[in-house]
Amino acid sequence: MAAERPHPFRGDVPNLSDLRIVLLGNREAGKSSAGNTILGREEFDPDVRTLQCVKRQGEVAGRQITVVDTPGWKDYDLSYDRDSPNLLKQEIVLSVTLCPPGPHAFLLVIHENMTFTEAERNDTSSHLNLLGHGAWKHSLVLFIQETPISCPQHQE
Repeated sequence: MAAERPHPFRGDVPNLSDLRIVLLGNREAGKSSAGNTILGREEFDPDVRTLQCVKRQGEVAGRQITVVDTPGWKDYDLSYDRDSPNLLKQEIVLSVTLCPPGPHAFLLVIHENMTFTEAERNDTSSHLNLLGHGAWKHSLVLFIQETPISCPQHQE
């Protein structure tokens, strides 16, 4: 007998108490910052390169949120390790297993200053294809813009 897997739905009513998100994109796109914004606190260190998937959870507005940060697509240096593309592919596939029974959404994080070339388009397509054709149906693009934050209490 197969083990019962938790299912995000109870009958015909979706279970809206949890949300599972996987962050995808190039290095320095702002995935860690996006994860921190979603969770409402500093859970990911944006100054440290993510070389392995990192899962963080928290409660936001009464909902349990799981965010998985993945390595940036340019994080694996071919001159360092010839198996790097395979390691990256393994990490991308692993990301789905860190939020059982699977993510509700894949957020493709793109920095506003990034030139989205044909090479990036092909990388995006091949990485999402690793997750199966269903990944396209659950993918959203999140554009990250760096804007200085001004705090009224610190203005002179």
